[in-house]
Amino acid sequence: MARKHLIAQEKNKYICPKYRFTVRLTASKVICQVIYATMKGDRVLEQANSSELKRYGLTAGLTNYSACYCTGLLLARRLLKKQGLDDMYKGVATATGAAFDVYEDMEKRQSEGESLDRRPFKAALDVGLVHTTTGNRVFGALKGACDGGLNVPHSTKRFPGTKVEGGKSKYDAEVHRKRIFGMHVQKYMELLKGDEEAYKKHFSLWDKATGGKTLEAIYKAVHAAIRKDPSHVKAQRAHPPVHTRAGTFVKTHKAKYPRPNRLTREQRKENVKRKIMKASAAAQAEA
Repeated sequence: MARKHLIAQEKNKYICPKYRFTVRLTASKVICQVIYATMKGDRVLEQANSSELKRYGLTAGLTNYSACYCTGLLLARRLLKKQGLDDMYKGVATATGAAFDVYEDMEKRQSEGESLDRRPFKAALDVGLVHTTTGNRVFGALKGACDGGLNVPHSTKRFPGTKVEGGKSKYDAEVHRKRIFGMHVQKYMELLKGDEEAYKKHFSLWDKATGGKTLEAIYKAVHAAIRKDPSHVKAQRAHPPVHTRAGTFVKTHKAKYPRPNRLTREQRKENVKRKIMKASAAAQAEA
């Protein structure tokens, strides 16, 4: 039902799809996509996942709040570059946690005399089956996308640092900034350093990933690297398949095994005929 309202379009508009900014969390990575609906099914306009952050210097903690922010930022910059809007809408240069709306920023720039001939790219947040509790990781991806220059309508009431006092919600941007730069992880790492067994259990990969740097410095470098080059790089397979006339041979680190070429319908029929003739000939020989 929620998806129906997200994709519903006015009938007097032709080929004007509504875009959805979807965030999906798995056990090993974060997947962010911009999707639009068609009569034949959904189409993905652009996507990014946290596994790509290894290329930007982040090799551990690919599912935490900070990684969600980086993934949302990566998707925003990649999509705007694809649409030719990356120079027009640059978003926030340095993450501060403060509320930022690219549409309001556009109106402010236009009032100051700046000429902007194209509107920001708009997409509605699609959280799927996630419970939208305050501080949920999906809002980290949302904040990254907004800081990256996408127009995703939202409020700050579900961001970390929001508290309800006297029936009114108050937002503390500094609390959100600490969450974006992984300071909560840094604090927990320092807390567990006294217990070697617990530290190795939770942060065995982090010592190599940090290299003696603070997490804030690492995430700042990742944000800068994403803004410098958000383009997608196709992963290279360690053992690419070898295509031959007889079939495809796939080599792994242990063995090399054949994968036959896919047969056409006519070839499959011929194979069946050949097997029938062979079986009938064997039966006649026995008789």
